[in-house]
Amino acid sequence: MYAAIRGAMWLHDLVQRLAVPGRKLESAGGGLADNLADAGGTIGRVPLVGDELTTPFERAAEAARAVAEAGRDQQELVDQLALALAVAVLVFPLGLVLFGWLPLRLRWMRRAGAAAALRSMPAGRDLLALRALAGQPLGRLTRIAPDVAEAWRRGDPATVDALAALELRELGLRADR
Repeated sequence: MYAAIRGAMWLHDLVQRLAVPGRKLESAGGGLADNLADAGGTIGRVPLVGDELTTPFERAAEAARAVAEAGRDQQELVDQLALALAVAVLVFPLGLVLFGWLPLRLRWMRRAGAAAALRSMPAGRDLLALRALAGQPLGRLTRIAPDVAEAWRRGDPATVDALAALELRELGLRADR
């Protein structure tokens, strides 16, 4: 999961680099618009013809502002794209964790919690042994005793303890607690 997050952050940063031309365009357009507006204002002070000469400068300044706005729009689009791609990269591994690993982990936690509670109860050893008899592979059971079911029915303490320990080990728990 850590690698997926780092990969998404790397992809986000990589896509954000595409916004550099937009920043330059915004800066250049804004600077040009300011300079043209200043020039138009200066020319507008010329007696008799000043008002007529400012119109082209005002139009050019407006066009430069449009270029700056295009740069801002490009940056906004790149920001949205970077975020969307980063989220898309995270969706699959996050889905695996949330819908694959997490339910299995929660199931194990319930089973291990129940087994740990049984371990400390007086009749818990017997229940864990019965659970081992019902769920463990036959090869493991016959390693405990050749007729493990008969030994369990007799209440043989060594067999019951071995079966309970086998079930606890299956869940990753120690039998000696």
